[in-house]
Amino acid sequence: MSIPVLAVSLYLILRSAFPYFVIVQQKLDQLNEVVRENLTNIRLVKSFVREDFEIGKFERSSEELRDMVIRASNMVITAFPILQLVMNFSILAVLWFGGRKVINSQLQVGELIAVVNYLAQILFSLMMLSMIIMTAARASASSERVLEVLNKEPSLTNTPEGLRNTSRVERGEVIFKRVDFRYQDGETDVLHEINFEAPPGETIAVVGATGSAKTSLVQLIPRLYNVTGGQILIDGRDVQDYNLDVLHQGVGVVLQKNVLFSGTIADNLRWGKEDASYEEMEEAAQAAEAHDFIMSLADGYDTILERGGSNLSGGQKQRICIARSLLRKPKVLILDDSTSAVDTETELKIRTNLNRMLEDTTVFIITQRLNTMQSADRVMILEDGQILALGRPADLMETSEVYREIYNSQQLTV
Repeated sequence: MSIPVLAVSLYLILRSAFPYFVIVQQKLDQLNEVVRENLTNIRLVKSFVREDFEIGKFERSSEELRDMVIRASNMVITAFPILQLVMNFSILAVLWFGGRKVINSQLQVGELIAVVNYLAQILFSLMMLSMIIMTAARASASSERVLEVLNKEPSLTNTPEGLRNTSRVERGEVIFKRVDFRYQDGETDVLHEINFEAPPGETIAVVGATGSAKTSLVQLIPRLYNVTGGQILIDGRDVQDYNLDVLHQGVGVVLQKNVLFSGTIADNLRWGKEDASYEEMEEAAQAAEAHDFIMSLADGYDTILERGGSNLSGGQKQRICIARSLLRKPKVLILDDSTSAVDTETELKIRTNLNRMLEDTTVFIITQRLNTMQSADRVMILEDGQILALGRPADLMETSEVYREIYNSQQLTV
């Protein structure tokens, strides 16, 4: 009788408590997110004098987590008196009915004591098992979230052809054929009917207003996203037919956000080429106009970078990121507004060095600077995810009103 009562009680308690465990993990995530945002953006919080607001947000998240933990804990705590009550009533019942049998000489005292001891051990073991089950129920709420991450299938994987193919990017010719693209769960295309050819060694400046999908376009080339329509060919082969590792070795990318890792400058540069010698690193750094400032540091290339390169300026971080990509000597190089933090003179030097060091490399530069557009072989103007104009800078001055507006506005600024 006791065991069914224990089982039913435990089932009802767990059924009520399990949803609370899930919510506790969600509230914990929210609290961690508040802490992470504040630590990451602490300078922004201080500059806008929003400390009180963020402290209030932290307190609200902490209180929500506390309240939910108390609710979940109360459900678990409820199990203890129930289990103890069932256990004690069971022993009382044995003593009551067993005692009557002893009085009637139907049972020996020693036998009754033995039965009570055995029953106590059994019930105590069942109670411990119940506690383990409840603890496992709490852990399962966390394990489901961990397994959700571990079992997540990557959105970009090698196709069957990519697994078989070992071809490398040899020339760097890039062709877009009627390319459409929309982000996952997006309702509309951010790129539509993109058609152009970039022969090996050509430099194309990609310009356009904010939200014109410039970054989306260039990130399709190394297949950081898959196209939703059309084809992108590199050296005549669909990018989806390349092995991803081989494709990424042939396409260098300097993203808009500069990412550096803890370690030395040399360690960060060797992300571009793992076995790069100091001579190769110096060559790449000189091309990126980074060598001089690196050598001005106390330890040169062995200077330790703090988390995210926080002990360097924005322009210095950009130049190290450019040097890191140059070490790979890619056949296609993508610069996503990667010189925005350097002055115009330094940018011009970097462009000259790139032309010298990577004369056969196809280069895509997202930029808003007129000097960079003027130095490119062709300029691509995007608007609302479509190519508005594509041609040589001199030709666009005559045929594109948008390009003339860009030219005139920056000339007036200068």
